[in-house]
Amino acid sequence: MQQHKRFDWILLVILFSYFMILLDNSIIFTGTVKIAQDLHLNQSTLSWVSSAYSLTFGGFLLVGGRAGDLFGRRRVFQIGLIIFGLGSFLVGAANSAAVIIAARAFQRIGSAILAPTTLAILMDTYTGSKRVRAIGYYGAMAGIGASVSLVIGGVFASLLTWRVGFFINVPIAAWMFYLSIRHLRKDPTQAGKLDWIGTFTSLFGMIALVYSIVGSVGQLYTLIAAIVLLGIFIAQEAHTGQPIMPLRLFADRQRVGAYLGRFLYMGAMLGFWFITPQLMQSQLGFTPLMAGIAFFPLTIVNFVVALQVARLTEKLGNGGLLIIGIFLTFAGMFWISRFAPATGYWLGIALPMVVIGVGQGLALSPFTAAGVANTLGADAGAASGVVNVMHQIGGSIGLSILVAVEGLARDAVTGFQHAILTGSALLFLALLAAIFLVLPGERRAH
Repeated sequence: MQQHKRFDWILLVILFSYFMILLDNSIIFTGTVKIAQDLHLNQSTLSWVSSAYSLTFGGFLLVGGRAGDLFGRRRVFQIGLIIFGLGSFLVGAANSAAVIIAARAFQRIGSAILAPTTLAILMDTYTGSKRVRAIGYYGAMAGIGASVSLVIGGVFASLLTWRVGFFINVPIAAWMFYLSIRHLRKDPTQAGKLDWIGTFTSLFGMIALVYSIVGSVGQLYTLIAAIVLLGIFIAQEAHTGQPIMPLRLFADRQRVGAYLGRFLYMGAMLGFWFITPQLMQSQLGFTPLMAGIAFFPLTIVNFVVALQVARLTEKLGNGGLLIIGIFLTFAGMFWISRFAPATGYWLGIALPMVVIGVGQGLALSPFTAAGVANTLGADAGAASGVVNVMHQIGGSIGLSILVAVEGLARDAVTGFQHAILTGSALLFLALLAAIFLVLPGERRAH
């Protein structure tokens, strides 16, 4: 009985910490207008409030994942909580552009440590059906957290102040730190040192790659720099004895399919979450809070379906469930790309969201499970880091593509239709990755 209770506390720590990261991802979407007003930021400066966050997160993900492998998950997790909590306080207390940009970058280092470490702790703690169930909850949190965060951000921005959205992370991080001391076991460290050449080339290579997507000046040069640095990084990982991203992770067909599919899937979904609230406000007259609440058909269905993933995985297999989930997400996304103001919210957005919610609830957990499948315990953190890199970089690139497509259209509705249709194409490619890589790889492993 005590063992079961202990597992519940560990899962609580994992899910709350992950939700805290997701909340911080989405809350900035609804707070940007108020932040600009309070701190007197122009549009260019304001964009760096988000970009600084993305740069450090993308850069430190692989390092954060491998650090947990080498130095102990609990210790690294607690360091991540301290950085994230302190960074959140500094963002909430910021009174100038320079302070809030620097604080967001610092805060995101904490996120980059927490994201892969929470998943690695899950892999260490659970086995068998309990692991399937725990990954199901973790995957569900990825979708639910992103959607619910839009509502919470709308409440804070509309009724209180944008600062509350960051200050609230401080007591949550403190509580998670306390629970980690009480319930997370002290795990042994591995022999060896961090690969510093790999660390710095991956760090600055990923930062350059993200900047080439979200930056505004010299993007071509930073893209070239990213290619060179990441090329050196891969060469280093092939020869060093202590890689931060072991290339053997990519020797498994199932994992490669999961990484590629998650990259494409999140590219479509982040663009959808970003563009759709704007459409509802511009074409249907919704307030920011109403636009957030309008995601409830997706969020509620996602939650209900995600609770059934463990049972469905036993019947259909992880790969089969993933294919069904991606297909339903694709069908819902294609349906919503047909939206017109005359169609209205319920038929044009809400009902397609139900289909997307079912698909998202079925897909995200199998994506996570396939991304860490067949890994040794020593590589769990590194594999979790790659899962999160594909999640974040895929989302950033997909969002950039969808926003660019939207901007080419002659009017807002046509732009939305073309952007969401592009998202549907990304989902179709993710479906192919699941059919031809994940499913055959899973069958071969069995």
